[in-house]
Amino acid sequence: MKIVAFAGSNSSTSINMQLVNCVLSMLDRDQYEIIRLNLNDFEMPLYSIDREKANGIPDEAHEFRAYFADADAIICSMAEHNRSYTVAFKNIFDWSSRVDLNIFGGKKMLLMSTSPGGYGGGNVMSAASGFFPKCGAEVVDTFSLPKFYDNFKEGKVVNEELDSELKGKVDAFLKHIK
Repeated sequence: MKIVAFAGSNSSTSINMQLVNCVLSMLDRDQYEIIRLNLNDFEMPLYSIDREKANGIPDEAHEFRAYFADADAIICSMAEHNRSYTVAFKNIFDWSSRVDLNIFGGKKMLLMSTSPGGYGGGNVMSAASGFFPKCGAEVVDTFSLPKFYDNFKEGKVVNEELDSELKGKVDAFLKHIK
């Protein structure tokens, strides 16, 4: 079974990618083929209809979308900038939607977010939870980790209650995709 995992951030020190990696460490690597995407591999000019008309859709948009077509499931953690998606993610998303609005191809998704603040990326989580299903994601469950730097150390969620919640959601997600 193939799982595509990514963080909605292009930061080399992304706390959302750290959360994705934490979840991936819970998976039995003998049962799952993991494809970890880095948004920096899909850098494109800012989307505009004029660029699309002049140059077509960049190959990177087709490549990004192709990963989901070949996947069985998706694990995603969205970073929040100014209460919304990061510019890097939004641009990739905009270009990819020009290939096919069904970006996620009907795949089951574990959708997460984290942030340094107490809301844990709740704004972007709300936006993604509402919009991703319209783009082909079947959001099986969500998890938000507040106060990342207090609750996450050395690759793990250290708050026992939040760790238990995350493990339960990962287990439920894995049951849905089998």
